[in-house]
Amino acid sequence: MPLYHRLGQVPRTRHTQFRQPDGRLYYEELFGTIGFDGMSSLLYHCHRPTQVKEIGKTTDLTPRIAVEKSITSRKLLGFQVSPAADFLESRVPLLVNRDVHIGVAAPQASLREYFYKNADADELLFIHRGSGRLRTMFGTLPFEYGDYVVIPRGTIYQIEFDSPENRLFYLESFHPLYTPKRYRNYFGQLLEHAPYCERDYKLPRDLETHDETGDFLLKIRKQNTLHEVVYATHPFDVVGWDGYHFPWGLSIQDFQPITGRVHQPPPVHQTFQTDAFVVCSFVPRLFDYHPQSIPAPYNHSNIDSDEVIYYVDGDFMSRNDIAPGHITLHPGGIPHGPAPGATERSIGKTGTEEWAVMVDTFRPLMVTEAALGIDDGTYFRSWLD
Repeated sequence: MPLYHRLGQVPRTRHTQFRQPDGRLYYEELFGTIGFDGMSSLLYHCHRPTQVKEIGKTTDLTPRIAVEKSITSRKLLGFQVSPAADFLESRVPLLVNRDVHIGVAAPQASLREYFYKNADADELLFIHRGSGRLRTMFGTLPFEYGDYVVIPRGTIYQIEFDSPENRLFYLESFHPLYTPKRYRNYFGQLLEHAPYCERDYKLPRDLETHDETGDFLLKIRKQNTLHEVVYATHPFDVVGWDGYHFPWGLSIQDFQPITGRVHQPPPVHQTFQTDAFVVCSFVPRLFDYHPQSIPAPYNHSNIDSDEVIYYVDGDFMSRNDIAPGHITLHPGGIPHGPAPGATERSIGKTGTEEWAVMVDTFRPLMVTEAALGIDDGTYFRSWLD
């Protein structure tokens, strides 16, 4: 997602003296991943961003695995996950491997009592219910229904919700999240045939600069462990920054579907990519226009990937008995396809109003204890006539 952005004050030349009104230096910080080879930004702090006062307790966040190896297709009832007040405690990992943790969350309260940093993974939040603001050291990113919110690893943030009624589908990716490579030219700009463009991005704004000292609790996730660290200065003390690495958003409602004369395969719905999985968006679209077309997807074998679909809203035409918040898992090694009757129902239809998020992983997913607790237990038989 190479896109230059800048907020606040920065010096004319990087790595040079940049002084505060009282003559003290601002403190420059390089924020990036993949060593010095990936995208990065330069931030300028009122105080040294390294002032740790205390190291507190740790909490093990390792997901509790119930099924390590499985070929069972499953339907998880995501809205059965109980709400929790605390943002972090509300997050429930359901399907995991060494590349990604996939889960849901129903936070009721804003995260204001502490700051959070995920040092393990990039985060992708999909906002299914609710609205609010992501507050970060890069500024504020408003979000609403249908938004993807991309939070690069290492970003310090708080999150504010407008009401206690919130439902999120989230990914923690242990690989950087990018826009699909085939939609970018060699400069990094999204091409004309891409299903969205830079104009659709939601970027940080309203930079907060808190020139404050005291005791500021930061919870840092590292190696599946949550570490409590007390800093001597406010984490949002940035007076300015610029670069290519920062949180950003994209609404699923701005995704422009690619259609064809006959049924198009799932890659046309791709929205994000990593080296280990892809994320796709199913949105309202016109169906195929060949006179003998079958709009429902053809049966296909999941040999190289596990497929996860999170159902958002609308009528998902290839499935039966699906509701918002449901999650299906179609594991690699066994074919799947439209539910009985779905193929016949689709013939003659001109379009669909479905909204869904799909994740295809290239390594098998393990099923957590929490996932088994919301598994309907019968989905794998749903293709029987």
